[in-house]
Amino acid sequence: MKKSEMFGFTLEADDRTEEERSQKKGPKKDGLFPALVSGQEAPKAPMDTDYQEEIEGAAPKIRFNLNFDKGIRGEEQHTRRDSSAFPIERLFEAAASRDVTQLDGLYQYLNQSMKKLSDTLYQSYGKTALMKALLHLRDGQNDTIELLIDISERIGDIEEFVNTAYTNSYYKGQTALHIAIERRSLSYVKLLVSKGADVHARACGTFFQPHDGPNFYFGELPLSLAACTNQPELVGYLMENEFQQADGKLTDSQGNTVLHALVMVADNSQENTEFITSMYDFILRTAARLHPKDKLEDIENHKKLTPLKLAAKKGKIGVFSHILKREFDENNTKHLSRKFTEWVYGPVHCSLYDLASVDSHEANSVVEILIYGSDIPNRHEMLQTEPLSQLLEEKWKRFAGGMFFFNFLVYCLYLIIFTIVAYNKKDGTMPFPIEHTMNGYLYVAGQLLILLANCYFFVMGIVEMKRKRPKLQTLLIDGYYEILFFVQGILFLASAGLYLCDRMEYLGFLVVCLALSWVNLLYFSRGDRHMGVYSVMIQKMILSDILRFLFVYMVFLFGFSAAVVTLLIEHPEKNNTTKRQGRLYVPVGPSEDCVKPSFKSISYTTLELFKFTIGMGDMEFTQEYQYKEVFYVLLIGYIILTYILLLNMLIALMNRTVEKITTESASIWKLQRAVTIMDMERRLPCGLSKVFRCGVERKLNTALGDDRRWCFRVEEVNWNKWNINLGKINEDPGCWDRNQQSGPGSPQSRPNRGRSWRGIFRDSSRGWQTYQSREMNSMPI
Repeated sequence: MKKSEMFGFTLEADDRTEEERSQKKGPKKDGLFPALVSGQEAPKAPMDTDYQEEIEGAAPKIRFNLNFDKGIRGEEQHTRRDSSAFPIERLFEAAASRDVTQLDGLYQYLNQSMKKLSDTLYQSYGKTALMKALLHLRDGQNDTIELLIDISERIGDIEEFVNTAYTNSYYKGQTALHIAIERRSLSYVKLLVSKGADVHARACGTFFQPHDGPNFYFGELPLSLAACTNQPELVGYLMENEFQQADGKLTDSQGNTVLHALVMVADNSQENTEFITSMYDFILRTAARLHPKDKLEDIENHKKLTPLKLAAKKGKIGVFSHILKREFDENNTKHLSRKFTEWVYGPVHCSLYDLASVDSHEANSVVEILIYGSDIPNRHEMLQTEPLSQLLEEKWKRFAGGMFFFNFLVYCLYLIIFTIVAYNKKDGTMPFPIEHTMNGYLYVAGQLLILLANCYFFVMGIVEMKRKRPKLQTLLIDGYYEILFFVQGILFLASAGLYLCDRMEYLGFLVVCLALSWVNLLYFSRGDRHMGVYSVMIQKMILSDILRFLFVYMVFLFGFSAAVVTLLIEHPEKNNTTKRQGRLYVPVGPSEDCVKPSFKSISYTTLELFKFTIGMGDMEFTQEYQYKEVFYVLLIGYIILTYILLLNMLIALMNRTVEKITTESASIWKLQRAVTIMDMERRLPCGLSKVFRCGVERKLNTALGDDRRWCFRVEEVNWNKWNINLGKINEDPGCWDRNQQSGPGSPQSRPNRGRSWRGIFRDSSRGWQTYQSREMNSMPI
């Protein structure tokens, strides 16, 4: 093969016969099937098999015909190649059988025919004999691999040969290095890297992307594949080898680094979480040692998510909790910690948690992702991890609780005004004129206040639902009260519109809005734990059991009502003496007494059957109708299906729901209160937002020197670890390691006598808190 630098194309040698070159489709040959046409898409699966394999036809390419001279001289060309030829089928068969004897004479043939193992004639959808051999290891060994690499190196195409990648869309980009890593063969990985294999090759085919159906997403890169398959030794080699070191900052087509990929393959099981977290820490330590200035955890993918935020978004609670609480003891890696032990006394631990990317003071924070992520599976549990739980509690105590109580008082005032105005409604021609008296002015002022309040509910309902954008299955849970307040605003605006149009129907919308306004008072029950849990149970039962019951019940109710209306026929004499007026039947004669509406009215029939459901029905009215026997059959069937079956089933389902959500109600209530806290925080002016910001800024003693971070202090009690932390009693976070600290002026060189912890003075009335200094004596160790 000769390569033209000027025109940028390659010229390969071709010794196939005319019959082989013109063949589009052929019979089975040695268990292999040629593709129908050149460039045909390869089958999605399997990647490799021992039974049969579809071989891609030769791609259109300018090639050098080694038999062209025979055609010029008029000599007859052989229809078959001799036994010394090595077509792709022969190479693949030798690689799959691991038999090096089948490759005897391969180098001589390639040298004489001016071919190379990287030629497209020796590829099937990008797969080479080297990949085929790596896919057929036995006890981690295949002798044909070393032979193929040796021959390629002698021919001179070793770099192209080891870096050839799959070309079909399903496995696109996969190289021999990916396969060697997946087969967990460190020796072959070292061999390939030493021969020039690209450690940054991307396997970006459909199979390696998240989608419905079988797939394995590992981050596309060889380093990510080694990490996601739990091969720390191989990860270390890729990051530290002398040929080409893998860059941990490199991202895939989705913008994910190796740390993102580890988060993606986590499944929250104990075994999986252990290996993911250990691998995560191993990569962090190795990258910090090789490249101290790199910050792998700060890299965001295309969706603006760091590994921590991605773990929160995907509900990977095991990895999420580990990242938040990660604490390294060594001085050279202590800056990688997100948790710093400030002091320990007995079982009490005082820790500083790094709030970077966590607190809602930053845009797209972890707290916001969890609170507004309605599709996150484990967000209730994740919000209970530290420091999130204490952080939200602190926000509630500092500003959210007071603001929420103030909103409660304002809403109560709104209800009182609304009720008084609605009760003192006027009669006459609408719109009613303004009375120039004190009561008249107050009445108009109350109407305007109610209008402004409901306009606010209407606008805020749209804003909140647009921001949260919950899915359909979670809309009624996460946006329950937002929907109710939104409907309340719509009802009042509709009532106001009808009022201005001089329509008496405005009163119906007004009274429904008034009733819903009182129901929405339950929104403020989330301020109290017990009332909040009770409200959550009511909400869950209404949205689950009662909605399903009502759907089935309405089917029965309207179905039987239609049957009764169709069946019953009044006597002719009764029809002649009455005249229908709307829903009432009025006698034609001089008598002005009204006649009770009949079962020929669908609305009246529906109402009467509903009375039978609640045990208030009356059967005396059936005496004046024909076909009473059929009517009784319908009535008895209706009572059995609704009064006996559906109502008792509803009671049983509600009992089960109460038992099921008893433990969930507290978590849901905490989530609802967290949503309220975020809403209160968003309404704070910028200046007050900084004043009420939770946490403290501390200078941490790490290898980075002046490492200042905004941290949140959490005190915890853990009786399982108190006896192993005796050496950690110190006033400076991260400085308690006696083995690491030395020197005449260091705390470890002095007896561990009285130590004082001085906190930060905060005036509680202004959002500050006072931490009393404590003098503690510790026994010498």
